Amino acid sequence: MRPEPGRGHTPARDPATAPPADDTGCPILHVDMDAFFASVELLERPELRGTPVIVGAAGARGVVLSATYEARRFGVHSAMPMTRARRLCPQAVIIPPSHGKYSEVSRSVMEIFHAITPEVEPIASDEAFLDVSGALRRLGRPAEIAAMIRAQVAERHGITCSVGVASSKFVAKLASRHCKPDGLLVIPADGVVEFLHPLPVAALWGVGERTEQALVRLGIRTVGDLAHVPTATLRREFGAVGEHLAALAWGRDERRVTPHVPDKSIGAEETFSHDVDDPEMIRRELLRLSERVAARLRAGGHIGRTVSVKLRRADFTTITRSRTLREPTDVAKEIYATACELYAAAGLERVRLRLVGVRVENLRPAAAATRQLGLGERETGWREAEMAMDKAVRRFGPEAVRPASLVRPPFDGMDL
Repeated sequence: MRPEPGRGHTPARDPATAPPADDTGCPILHVDMDAFFASVELLERPELRGTPVIVGAAGARGVVLSATYEARRFGVHSAMPMTRARRLCPQAVIIPPSHGKYSEVSRSVMEIFHAITPEVEPIASDEAFLDVSGALRRLGRPAEIAAMIRAQVAERHGITCSVGVASSKFVAKLASRHCKPDGLLVIPADGVVEFLHPLPVAALWGVGERTEQALVRLGIRTVGDLAHVPTATLRREFGAVGEHLAALAWGRDERRVTPHVPDKSIGAEETFSHDVDDPEMIRRELLRLSERVAARLRAGGHIGRTVSVKLRRADFTTITRSRTLREPTDVAKEIYATACELYAAAGLERVRLRLVGVRVENLRPAAAATRQLGLGERETGWREAEMAMDKAVRRFGPEAVRPASLVRPPFDGMDL
């Protein structure tokens, strides 16, 4: 028995009583998890459901990674400084992030998508485009497939997602945003202009704060206003971007869903709660970041050959250094050793830093790689050991196993 098709709706009417939207010619789905990091955290803390919750580092320089919709009602949003978020919503519960849990759930959600169609284009750990053209005969209409995805995500993980169904990627993404949280919205192919034109011009891809200000100065406040400006005028004012915006304003988006887009790099960085000039503390943070990057490489089936570090001084000057290895790797020990050498070579060992980062680039599939051992060289076994650590973390949580140097003593002043 197929799930009930999605209902087309606008905020002004009840989707339960609205007639089914016509999804003919609308094979593009945009699936976006609702408050993903926060929702995953609440699986283990159900007592916090319905309350303001913020996921992010609680320090003075921390930023918001995710927030429940109860917190968002106070103006909290992702990428906001944590200090501002706490002022806006002082009653919110702050939960530090657990990246391993998010990666595990993300992989499982993507498996649901790939079981429906191979045409899946992930654009973040919590959202993806799907082209379901090839699945219609097997699974039903696009809205039915969207409803099926939502049901499977909820059943398997106990979290919700919102799905936009449209004839193009651009409109599908707007539709999913329009029906959040826990919604499904179909924009009929012949209703795209009606949907787009009342929206603020900032809804268009490519309209950032500066472009929006420039458009408003020209009297352009809605997508409809923009649509009726001659393309030549937009080209003169904004160059090629103007032509792009003119096409979007009429719902024209020729981009196809591009599956299997490989990651170009994988990295992690940390902003210290206060500026740090202790080399030992910085090397410890480099180890923590190397462990995180290596785990993400292995989870994604990648190895990389170029290691880079990012070092931001107290005056916000940022220095990056990189080195290409003889052989690609996904082993934290090797990434960390290279990161420490790059840090030492930068000459900043007694300079106050506010941020450090580690990144691995030049990625390739791990399954297709073979390592050439030198004469007399033996396998170290570090990769196997770290893969065993991955299994322990997946089963028992991120604090289950870690390098001894990252284990804090239980009491201040105790030397273990």
